[in-house]
Amino acid sequence: MSIPRSSFLAAILTASLFLPGTLSITQSAPAASPATKPAQSISEKIAASKSLLDINTATAAQLKALPGMGDEYVRRIIAGRPYTAKNQLTTRGILPQSAYEQIRELIIAHRPKP
Repeated sequence: MSIPRSSFLAAILTASLFLPGTLSITQSAPAASPATKPAQSISEKIAASKSLLDINTATAAQLKALPGMGDEYVRRIIAGRPYTAKNQLTTRGILPQSAYEQIRELIIAHRPKP
């Protein structure tokens, strides 16, 4: 014996009107979701990227100023240039994931000009 879907839904809705703590038709509207950032325009993205440190052109002193960067990591970053994406620091084995996570939001890898 199978119950038609519409009958099943009607039974659930009816039960929810009488059982406390269940869905009711008189519930208030859902709370507004937190404001989301509007999508950045290309010019805004370019401007934001200029505040990031480019791992292809940064000096040893600039790289060493990043959190968790010691002399050996800086040497390995410079020796591994050029990078086409910043995640290549981990995919190439230049930095461990934990060190990369500390600097990920602070760096960028602009494509080298030919």
